[in-house]
Amino acid sequence: MIIREMIAEDIPQLARLYKQFWNEESSVEAMHKQFNKLQKNRSHILVSAIQNKALIGSVMGVICEELYGDCKPFLVLENMIVDKTYRNQGVGKALVSELEKIATKRNCTQVILVTESNRIDACKFYESAGYSSQTHKGFKKKLK
Repeated sequence: MIIREMIAEDIPQLARLYKQFWNEESSVEAMHKQFNKLQKNRSHILVSAIQNKALIGSVMGVICEELYGDCKPFLVLENMIVDKTYRNQGVGKALVSELEKIATKRNCTQVILVTESNRIDACKFYESAGYSSQTHKGFKKKLK
């Protein structure tokens, strides 16, 4: 398995992974446009897991600038996905580990994330990767 920053050629396979998880189609054309935009502004970290030339997992980190204390940025972990046939094989941990390394190099002081509490496997995964839900409570509100 290879863990690396995402490249444009990963996008069609990423759309396939999202369909596997959400059972919805993604516009590959729109994804390419967004990917190009994100590559230019460096506020997003996109990491891919590749095996046998196929995308088997991905994660996105969004760097948020802080405006208190020492004003160092933090990272929001989003859109973590691993192909269902590769789960529980270390792919997710490798993706998160690489994301954390890049975030550290970019001076981020912490990583935060939100996942649905009924996704028991996801919650167990994040806890096993060192994330705590005991001291904080996440909230989410959909707009439109």
